[in-house]
Amino acid sequence: MILYYFVIAAYLAILSLLMVYCVHRYYILYTYFKYKRRPFKAALPLAQLPSVTVQLPLYNEMYVVRRLLDAVVRIRYPRKLLEIQVLDDSTDETSSIAREHIRKLREKGHTITYVHRAQRQGFKAGALQAGLEKAIGELIAIFDADFVPGEDFLLQVVPCFADERVGMVQTRWDHINRGYSLLTRLQSIFLDAHFILEHTVRHRSGRFFNFNGTAGIWRKEAILSAGGWQHDTLTEDLDLSYRAQLQGWQFIFLPDVVTPAEIPVDMNSFKTQQHRWSKGSIETARKLLYHILSSTQPFKVKVESFYHLTSNINYLLVLLLSVLAYPALVIRITMGWRTLLLCDFIFFLGSTLPVGLYYIISQREVNERWFGKIFCLPVLMALGIGLCVNNGRAVLEALMGHKTSFLRTPKFRIEGKSDSWRHKKYRGYSKTLSILIELALGCYFLFAIIFAARFEVYTSIPFLLMFCGGFFYVAILSLYQGIHFKKGEYAAASPVSSDGSGGFREIVAPAVSFSEARGIEGILLAGKRTYGQP
Repeated sequence: MILYYFVIAAYLAILSLLMVYCVHRYYILYTYFKYKRRPFKAALPLAQLPSVTVQLPLYNEMYVVRRLLDAVVRIRYPRKLLEIQVLDDSTDETSSIAREHIRKLREKGHTITYVHRAQRQGFKAGALQAGLEKAIGELIAIFDADFVPGEDFLLQVVPCFADERVGMVQTRWDHINRGYSLLTRLQSIFLDAHFILEHTVRHRSGRFFNFNGTAGIWRKEAILSAGGWQHDTLTEDLDLSYRAQLQGWQFIFLPDVVTPAEIPVDMNSFKTQQHRWSKGSIETARKLLYHILSSTQPFKVKVESFYHLTSNINYLLVLLLSVLAYPALVIRITMGWRTLLLCDFIFFLGSTLPVGLYYIISQREVNERWFGKIFCLPVLMALGIGLCVNNGRAVLEALMGHKTSFLRTPKFRIEGKSDSWRHKKYRGYSKTLSILIELALGCYFLFAIIFAARFEVYTSIPFLLMFCGGFFYVAILSLYQGIHFKKGEYAAASPVSSDGSGGFREIVAPAVSFSEARGIEGILLAGKRTYGQP
């Protein structure tokens, strides 16, 4: 009897905590519609054009490095004010490919600085900091290797820095290979909601939000005043963002300035990325949450920061809820049908409905053909559930202070359905134990469905199906892709140097003089841009 009540208490406690985070989605939606139609004046007239350094951090990106360089040199900006830094930590053919392509671009008159470190001291954060120390730009634009910035990127973003209080401007990600597979379509919905809803709400309502590691511009002074790039968390971008905003710098999000990028196309790469993001956010919470809560920031900033930095705890809660599925099902059998319907209705209102609305509304805002995405919702939720083993492990590692290497997300230059990654070199890192746990949980819920049908607890079956399908989808796809395409090497981190120097060396292109383009200068100096609804 004591065990019975303990299971009930544990189940209700976990469910209540989970609903606290889910109900927060209602607040996000409410605030989004509150600020959506209020015009946002993001740019002021520029008195003088600032110099810009474009940083391109690379680590084993042989398939996408040429595309990235070609896109960046097409960006329109006065040449004497633009520096391009290639920050290359690669240990494979990427370095020779990058050097050769940079040589060709220099012959065409582009000024590019190439920096290579023999060891990845500090990983991406270390590369960015090493480049920052030599950067000549007042503003620092950053693009990861899988991004393809548009020619007008600087024209659209730089005017925001006319306000000297602005420390960072983030643009919205778009997805080159959105329609490549079911997995990429689901990922695009996850990311669209994050940018369209969360970033817009936090920015417009005066709360803290974060730089996403790429497709944005920093004021160099803001980075330095916040303590520079630090690598004691796996999300150096999130960490620096909060430190800078605590220093008083203002951030801007431009939802209608879109920068395309590639989404991971295989499950193991996706899980590698999700593990890093989940673990890094909790590491950042451990590092900064006390300072945020004890600061003089408004209460609304503190509350939203808490939700933002700790939200990945949801994965651990879902994992614990999964383990209690059978005991909970036994408890539900003993309930009367009225009590059962009331409990299910409360659970639906507090968890399923806000999550569903959150993703559907984000698709309505970004996609004219959004209605069909409603049918993706059960699969989308199932994928989120299926990730709880991978991401729950990340959360536990962060809570326990267990440090791991920065594992990059492999990129393959997959732009359309005819492209294939199967015989390419890189692979996402696959944890066999995690896959076995996912398979075991899939079987666990399969028997739970049979059990629920046997005892006519039919209202539980749709939820059990999502859990069962999510675990099997993630596990089987991870296993299939991990075994069938095992020829590639894992995108693991290289060892760091013991002396902390990272073997830093630099090759600098000679400066080339160019005449200014009056059209560009006119746009930047005079233009005022008003951003309305995202």
